Amino acid sequence: MVDLMVNFDTLHQLYRAYMPFIKPAGLFVSTSESHFLGQELTLAYRLPGATAVHQLRGVVVWINPVGASGGRPPGVGLKIMSDAETHKHHIENLLSRELASGDLTCTM
Repeated sequence: MVDLMVNFDTLHQLYRAYMPFIKPAGLFVSTSESHFLGQELTLAYRLPGATAVHQLRGVVVWINPVGASGGRPPGVGLKIMSDAETHKHHIENLLSRELASGDLTCTM
């Protein structure tokens, strides 16, 4: 069963959601649903320009409440627990040029 689903339509959306400071990797998902730290969730996501849907198990390690500072969207950051290196590889290959950007993200 999938708890959350996200389609990253653009590289900018993916950049804003990627959490490279979470080891081995993390993704932020905007949601108005209530979750708690340590909660295990299943996420299905589609990368920009792809037709395949990837699925992972993650643990909530970050929460942006409604009204978070900096206009950040409400949602949760998931530490990727299943096949993390593969997900990280796919994401970082797409974001190779953006990773050094100073643009704001959904979390920091």
